[in-house]
Amino acid sequence: MLLACDPTFFRSVLDASRDCIKVVELDGRLSYMNAGGLCLMEIDDFTDVADRLWWELWPADAAALVRGAVEAARQGIASRFEAFCPTAKGAPKWWDVSVAPILDARGKALRMVSSSRDISERKRAMAALEGSDTPEVDSQRRLEAIVNSIDQMIWSTRPDGYHDYYNARWYEFTGVPPGSTDGEAWNGMFHPEDQERAWAVWRHSLATGEPYHIEYRLRHRSGQYRWVIGRAQPVRGADGRIVRWYGTCTDVHDLKTAEEQRELIAHELSHRIKNIFAVIGGIISITARGFPQARDFADTIRARIAALGRAHDYVRPHGPESAAPEAANVHGLIAALLKPYQIDGDGRISVDGGDVPIGPRAATAMALVIHELATNAVKYGALSVPGGKLRINCEADGDTFRMNWLEENGPRIAAAPAQSGFGSQLSQRVAAGQLGARIEQDWNPAGLRFRIDIPVSAIIH
Repeated sequence: MLLACDPTFFRSVLDASRDCIKVVELDGRLSYMNAGGLCLMEIDDFTDVADRLWWELWPADAAALVRGAVEAARQGIASRFEAFCPTAKGAPKWWDVSVAPILDARGKALRMVSSSRDISERKRAMAALEGSDTPEVDSQRRLEAIVNSIDQMIWSTRPDGYHDYYNARWYEFTGVPPGSTDGEAWNGMFHPEDQERAWAVWRHSLATGEPYHIEYRLRHRSGQYRWVIGRAQPVRGADGRIVRWYGTCTDVHDLKTAEEQRELIAHELSHRIKNIFAVIGGIISITARGFPQARDFADTIRARIAALGRAHDYVRPHGPESAAPEAANVHGLIAALLKPYQIDGDGRISVDGGDVPIGPRAATAMALVIHELATNAVKYGALSVPGGKLRINCEADGDTFRMNWLEENGPRIAAAPAQSGFGSQLSQRVAAGQLGARIEQDWNPAGLRFRIDIPVSAIIH
């Protein structure tokens, strides 16, 4: 929802990527390429390749791989391949290409996204190794060629944690002279606020033998501190003792910055949406004062808007300063919506069975359905009399989520109503249209039996 609301931000995130990211239509035509991709492919103007069939940009021997990946994406299947393709200006390049379908709520492919990473250096390194059969090319040189060809910082330490090896990528990233961060000097490369924490985590791993995992800010050769993820695993000898530690540092600064910006914008949007609900409710109240005959109608509309507000508040984005008590799920949404009708300890309302996470889109539709059911139960059903009970049973079975709404001990139902009210029609149409839901109702004399089946993929997303 956020990216759809802010295409400029979405585009800036893609342009920050060092990979070539493309959007391809189902017929195989290119409709988008990020700025980083245009640079990698040495394309001066995207209009030169826009709307061209993607496989036409590849050599003949690789075009079949591209066609196969496009066809797989049409069927909703992600794929990956490696192939050679020169840039628009003729520079020879090898590419690691991933292709994934972009699916709608029902799992149907709408278009596809592809990410191509330049692996030319790795290919050259591997070719050099495979082409060398002289005794001079020993295992150490092979290892050096491999670890220096990948886009990660790699390091190794003695069992006591003394750093004695870094690959070329470490020195390229940090800009420090070789050997200057050996021993314990690596900690001085971290942001001052992260150094003590990094020491504590590393010492814990050395003392316990547990894998090392931490995020910290590492000083780049430019002087900027960039977020990286540090990981390390111990290697043990035959006697079980640790003989080496091997670790990596992965630059995740662009992703982390984009995530922080996304959260900031999401919180701002959430705040504004919450205010809109309050303003609409206020407008309805003020307007209804001039039309006493419409007071019941106004109360009904205001209650529906309040239900949507509670649903939004339940699934809204949460940050460190306002962390959600738990992940948003269907049980939690039901509890939030039925809280006004629940009296502590009376046991009139119970919710049990399976549970699944729920996304904002599904929460809005489900809020309308649950609100209409609860309103009718209070007016005419089990919750309208002291002894009435409501039991909600949920089932998460494979690809389908089912909610059973069972009312008991309420007023006896003589027959199904001649026609559904506007609220019920609205909520059910929204659920069917947005979530692909199937709904069944049984006006049992003992109480309403309502069942809704929704694809799990539609609930989660």
